[in-house]
Formats: sequence, structure tokens, C-alpha cells
Amino acid sequence: MLETRTPERVRRISGAARATQPTLRLALENIHDPHNVSAVFRTCDAAGARVVSLIYNIEKFPKIGKKSSASAYKWIERERHENATRCFEEYRERGFRVYVSALRKGAKNLYDLDLAKPSLILLGNEHRGASEEAIAAADEVFAIPMYGFVQSLNVSVSAAIILYEAVRQRREAGMYDEPQLGEKELTELIDRWSEK
Repeated sequence: MLETRTPERVRRISGAARATQPTLRLALENIHDPHNVSAVFRTCDAAGARVVSLIYNIEKFPKIGKKSSASAYKWIERERHENATRCFEEYRERGFRVYVSALRKGAKNLYDLDLAKPSLILLGNEHRGASEEAIAAADEVFAIPMYGFVQSLNVSVSAAIILYEAVRQRREAGMYDEPQLGEKELTELIDRWSEK
């Protein structure tokens, strides 16, 4: 049996666990291409956003390959939700603010959001965008500012831009310097990851 607790592996796992941001979550609504979902998982892992809510009520639930996600699949927790409204309600009860990305008149600029506070960020389908249900139920609708002719980005690129704006804000607030998890939760996470 392979030794799962080598000093180097424990150090890496401990570092990633200590940087985890439990109050930074992403929701994906009916994303069609599983490669896009895999790419988003990789960015979530890099940003310390460890939980992704998957809302699928139109598209087929994606089969996410471990190879295409560069192993991020095993480090990201996945929650399934029937619809955006229920997902948002659950997160609001836990003190999260809900942001939906949509190219809409009056959408707030991404860089004006406070993503250091508990935030759930929803990205919609590659072609249709976020559903009307999600937009109506959001606390804020926002958009990434774009200055060229093309007014859309690949969903995985959008996720990276948004999450790394959250990383910037959270780094400035010192949220990566100290663990955001309690000691017990941190120990449990390190133990769980050490078995993977």
C-alpha cells in the first residue's frame, strides 16, 4: 500500500487546507461542456474555493473526467441542487450574499463587489447564460467589464477572472494568512485529504 502521509504530502495538504476559503463558493447552472466544468474545478482548487454547487435542470448532468480536471476533481466538493432559488435560499440562511454573472443593463461591475464577505457566485450556461430564475433571485447581478467587440468570455475564463478578483480582495484582507476553518474542521479536512 502506498504511504499517503509522507512529510512532503502532509505539508502540501496542510498548506492547501489552511488556505481554504469556506466562505467563497461557486455555483454552475446547466453548464453544457464537461471540459468547462473541469476547467472551473481547477481554478476553484487554485483559489481555495473548495465547494461547487451544480444546478442542473435543463442540461444533462456532466460526466467530469479526472484527467481533464488535472485531479482537481478529488479536491473539490460537489453539491447538487434542483434549481437556483433553493440553492440561493440555503446559502442565504448561512449568511452568504448571492451574485449572478449576467450581461444585463444595470449589472454591477465585478470590481465593485465585496467578495471578501461570504459569497456564492453563479455562472450560467455557455449559450443561454444564467436563467431568469437565478437573475431574479440574486442579491446582485454583475458583469465582467469588456472593452472590445466580443461581449462574452468562455465560462471557465470568466470563473478564473471572478475567482481571482476574490483572491485579490481576500489576500488584501489577510484571509489567506490565517486558516478560515476552525481547528477541528481543519484537522478533519487534512485527515480526509490525506486518505485520497
